[in-house]
Amino acid sequence: MTTTRLEKELTLEEIARKTKIPVKYLQAFETEDKKNFPAEPYCSLMVKDYAQYLGLNGDYILSLFHRDFDVKTKPASWRREKFSFTPQFTFICVIYIGIFLFAAYLIFEYYRYNSPPPLKINWPSLPVASETVEISGETADDATVKINGDLVVVDEKGHFGKSLNYPPKDNKIVVEAQSVSGKVSRDEFVFK
Repeated sequence: MTTTRLEKELTLEEIARKTKIPVKYLQAFETEDKKNFPAEPYCSLMVKDYAQYLGLNGDYILSLFHRDFDVKTKPASWRREKFSFTPQFTFICVIYIGIFLFAAYLIFEYYRYNSPPPLKINWPSLPVASETVEISGETADDATVKINGDLVVVDEKGHFGKSLNYPPKDNKIVVEAQSVSGKVSRDEFVFK
């Protein structure tokens, strides 16, 4: 660029007035004094403006300048280096958490609807000393329970119970809990 400037008989002061580039930077560019180059992105902008003022192809000169001086773009001071919560980031996090919770709820309900209800039974202890046997237990509150084929009432907490004559028919007690979707949990107790 020095040769072109001298051919056009321009001084650094004239170019500085016209381009608003300080003379010290123009001198650094011409003398290839890398330590006095301005910081990026200003350095690249000044080199391109200087070349265009001299009538040269600014983009081509800038690419040569980057190649020859290995100018790296430094992070601008306005860029955040530390993580911080912005309103946009917080909003996006809330949206993702909401979507995740909704999907988890749907999966849980699907699994609950399509699986057999839990069934926990309190079997009588042997030997039985009376003429009746008390059968009780817990299941889902929306399940239908049958003990030896007879429907049993299930309360709002899922508890049920029934008294049977001892010994039961076929010497066994069969308890079935059926969910709303038709899935069945079954357990039986055999008296010997």
